[in-house]
Amino acid sequence: MTETAPISTPFTADSTAAEVVDGIDLTGVRAVVTGGSSGIGAETARALAGAGAEVTLAVRDTAAGRRAAEDIGAGTGNTRGRVAPLDLAHRKSVAAFIAGWEGPLHILVNNAGVMAAPESRTPEGWELQFATNHLGHFALTVGLHRALAAAGGARVVSVSSSAHLRSPVVFEDVHFRERPYDPWQAYGQSKTANVLFAVGAWRRWQSDGIAVNALTPGAVPTRLQRHADEGELRRMRAEAGPDAPAWRTPAQGAAASVLLATSPLLEGVGGRYFEDCDEAPRGEPGGSRGVAPYALDPAAAERLWEVSVETLSV
Repeated sequence: MTETAPISTPFTADSTAAEVVDGIDLTGVRAVVTGGSSGIGAETARALAGAGAEVTLAVRDTAAGRRAAEDIGAGTGNTRGRVAPLDLAHRKSVAAFIAGWEGPLHILVNNAGVMAAPESRTPEGWELQFATNHLGHFALTVGLHRALAAAGGARVVSVSSSAHLRSPVVFEDVHFRERPYDPWQAYGQSKTANVLFAVGAWRRWQSDGIAVNALTPGAVPTRLQRHADEGELRRMRAEAGPDAPAWRTPAQGAAASVLLATSPLLEGVGGRYFEDCDEAPRGEPGGSRGVAPYALDPAAAERLWEVSVETLSV
């Protein structure tokens, strides 16, 4: 099998979402951004709306979602935004969102997530970070497959993290029923699952014209860190040394999401992981940059797909 050169773009870690989408007309495009009421999600939605897209903010807190939608509308002049309830940790909420969607869907940005949360479980007994970050988005995306296929050339964006380098998906004990719970390992596992989902979905859906890619937004101070101890975050960055990514703004953190969702440069590209608006090089487990080989492993992607379908069917 011939290795292809990593994809590079004119954009960098300093680029903003607005710069990435500049000159792209999204009139007539319908997009969904999960977790779009704040942080990177809100900036992703703002950039898409600014280019003319009709953006639905899929959020747990609909009041916060409405405030974000009003702010985006006021700032962009695009008032076609919508807000819809979605709690990724609850199957009924995901099913209701899917049932309520009508017509084609051109862009789906799976952005919402929880990071380094204390041990918690869904009513089914699933570990919360894996359930929210992976299983909820898996169910949502699979449920919207028909709408994505109907769009012709749809894009699905899976927001992962450099924290995926902390852990592969431990199939023998995904939900920490046997091993001691570690919030960062649980988060890392769920972020690896986000990348593997892109690999598996692209293999299945490229014939439907659906491109699926993953990315790390970089280090962005948002509400995502609300469960993380500040001292621990500083220690982790110190341990990473000069390779630790610099802090960036939410608008910069959203750039890669918007790039994967809209750029003509990525037409027909799928199953890849991007960092700083370029396809990421190989990274070493435990590091802070690049993509771990286990996150792009087709066999692991297939196993995760099967486990996800089986888990959600119970």
